[in-house]
Amino acid sequence: MNADFSAAIPWLILFAVYGLPLLHVALSRRGGGWRPPAGSRCPFGPRAGWLVMVLMLGPVGWLMFVLRRPRRASSR
Repeated sequence: MNADFSAAIPWLILFAVYGLPLLHVALSRRGGGWRPPAGSRCPFGPRAGWLVMVLMLGPVGWLMFVLRRPRRASSR
């Protein structure tokens, strides 16, 4: 029984370090759009960019996503 759980620990760590942050960025409302802004020459939207950053940098990329400055609401 102990051997079964010890084999699952690396998968749980991998899921916690990469899977949960990726899921958070993919489902967050603050992630931006999936499509690029009008007039942009980049084929990817902001959310895809954040997903790549979290995938490459892991927890550091997720912290960059969480700690970024929020956009100011436009005054009406």
